[in-house]
Amino acid sequence: MTRHLFLRATLALGLSLGAGSLSLAPACGNELEQPDQTIGLNEVKGGRLLFKTNQPGRYLPAPTLKTEVRISVTGLIARATVSQEFLNPSPDKNSWTEGIYVFPLPETAAVDHLRMKIGERIIEGQIKEKAEAKKVYEQAKQEGKRTSLVEQERPNIFTTSVANIGPGERITVEIEYQETIRYDQGAFSLRFPMVVGPRYIPGTAVAMEDQPPGNGWSLDTDRVPDASRITPPVQHPAHTLINPINPVSPINPVSLSIDLAPGFPLGKLESPYHQILTIAEPDGRQHLTLREDTVPADRDFVLTWKPAHGQAPTVSVFREQRGNDQYAFLMAMPPVGSDHQPTAVARETIFVIDTSGSMSGTSIEQAKAALLLALNRLTSQDRFNVIQFNSVTHVLFSQAQPVKPETLRKAVHYVEQLKANGGTEILPALKMALKGSAPTSLLRQVIFLTDGQVGNEDELFEIIRTQLGTSRLFTIGIGSAPNSHFMRKAAEFGRGTFTHIGSTSEVQAQMDAIFRKLERPVLTDLRIEGLDGQIEMFPARIPDLYEGEPVVVVLKGPALPETVTIQGMIGSAPWTTSITLKNHEPREGLSVYWARQKVAALMDQQRYGQDETATKQAVLDVALAHHLVSKYTSLVAVDVTPVRPLDKTLQAHAMKTNLPDGQDYQAIFGLPQTATSGQLQILLGLATLLAARVTWAVRASRKRVA
Repeated sequence: MTRHLFLRATLALGLSLGAGSLSLAPACGNELEQPDQTIGLNEVKGGRLLFKTNQPGRYLPAPTLKTEVRISVTGLIARATVSQEFLNPSPDKNSWTEGIYVFPLPETAAVDHLRMKIGERIIEGQIKEKAEAKKVYEQAKQEGKRTSLVEQERPNIFTTSVANIGPGERITVEIEYQETIRYDQGAFSLRFPMVVGPRYIPGTAVAMEDQPPGNGWSLDTDRVPDASRITPPVQHPAHTLINPINPVSPINPVSLSIDLAPGFPLGKLESPYHQILTIAEPDGRQHLTLREDTVPADRDFVLTWKPAHGQAPTVSVFREQRGNDQYAFLMAMPPVGSDHQPTAVARETIFVIDTSGSMSGTSIEQAKAALLLALNRLTSQDRFNVIQFNSVTHVLFSQAQPVKPETLRKAVHYVEQLKANGGTEILPALKMALKGSAPTSLLRQVIFLTDGQVGNEDELFEIIRTQLGTSRLFTIGIGSAPNSHFMRKAAEFGRGTFTHIGSTSEVQAQMDAIFRKLERPVLTDLRIEGLDGQIEMFPARIPDLYEGEPVVVVLKGPALPETVTIQGMIGSAPWTTSITLKNHEPREGLSVYWARQKVAALMDQQRYGQDETATKQAVLDVALAHHLVSKYTSLVAVDVTPVRPLDKTLQAHAMKTNLPDGQDYQAIFGLPQTATSGQLQILLGLATLLAARVTWAVRASRKRVA
């Protein structure tokens, strides 16, 4: 069991010291010393998130957040506006607030606009190098100016900071992003994540000399140096809001609307995890809203649609002219169906199932159901093994076994007994799954079932990249809010594919879909003919594709050809198709999408050994030119007029998040069952936490004095 689990338990449970109570949430430290700003329960009007203080019966009003999401879909392009309204509810004229909110966006989102709204006034954000943007924000904050900052922590995790929110004041931060719609197995899908699930953070806690710790429940570690920035505090679901009418009410309400113009007649439209209302427009567009005014931010929103029979597009092309450059987005659907029957390929399949605490609840049941279904799809010519992992890794057989009644019976019984607890130590399980080798007559496939809630993604990607060998890695995301960035990227590096199972009712259909891919010939040796050396294409090398997956590329150049040809092999049969790029309706935003793909490609090159300094400069060149948030760039907005008197203290609040639906709070944040001398470990964790933060504060003070 790693030390991090004890630190995490310390942060979650708190520690009672004498007659008082010490809150370990970093966001709450300053407010506890401000008794003049507290209120009693009899003063609460409606739902209110409150912080406890050291005064019995007195609470401190916390800033509140609500989010409005508007998404416009045209064909394969989605443009979204996310409005986050920060409210300082305190009636005290001396109460000035900074709100810090860690939130998810789609892992392929290209974030390119920021607006800060104060009443009728709008301040546009500017793209700057990350360190410079942070400096601008901190200076404006110290000068008492309203300011906001949007930073990328991971491709799917962002932080919004808003400073100098006055008492009773609302400040709205608008973020715009663009992404493409996913197409797979004949269906189009849009996913909007609403909550950052609690990440498992391995490693030894460290104090960073050159930067303050973030506001998360985890310390930074040697294996996840930014852990404190990707672990927003999680509100216990049993006491989320103090509300005289409804004692338990989720925080961070979200409203959502979508304008859908698919470009073809619809056959099926559904939202599997949220109830929606749909209004059809005469021109074929669909306007969708949530059935309720708002929903809690505790699970991903997913919308899927299928064309009417016979209306599925085979080719989609969009173009944009930006300055002297032309951009084109194209998608081609390879043939599927009876012409390409399954081939009888013998396989060695290694199933890896996550049984950590974050899988407790409905997730482990979904994973077990999926694994049992997969075991029943094995044939007598196959070999298999089962690996489970939490804080430790356990393998069912010492080596892969033939599929026989006795081995299958043992595996089924083993899976049925699995339970979820402990940490998410993926690394040993991943190494164990990849280190094996199969005879050349067997196709080796590794199937990973997990929610992917880890913070050490880059470390895991490196293992996949260097140790994959001849295996193929397929990831199956489990639960209401999986870490899609890790799941999708792991499958990409593993030359496999990613599937999501969000509820037990989906297990059959989703496992059927992944087995259709496992059992059918892959589309290989893909290339595009007709491009000259001045055209940049992403992905630069088209990966192998499985049945139901389209060829998707984006192009940029001073001039694009009128026609290109895609060639490849389906099994042993050649496949080719020609696509005309001219005379297509222009579509804004393709340049942003191209830039996002180039940044992703540059970051992948760094994982393959390219110098970080060179990568950073290349990313900066692209991101600054296209006004794009990245690992090295941020958006910052500053109001020119100071509003907070400099003699008034500014309190920072890390906005709490909901626990993802279906997860068990105690299984994630409670003390591990295998712990020994638990109270001592809590004290050690608390001491480490306080020492790290004091160390940074002392160092920062010395720098200021110098």
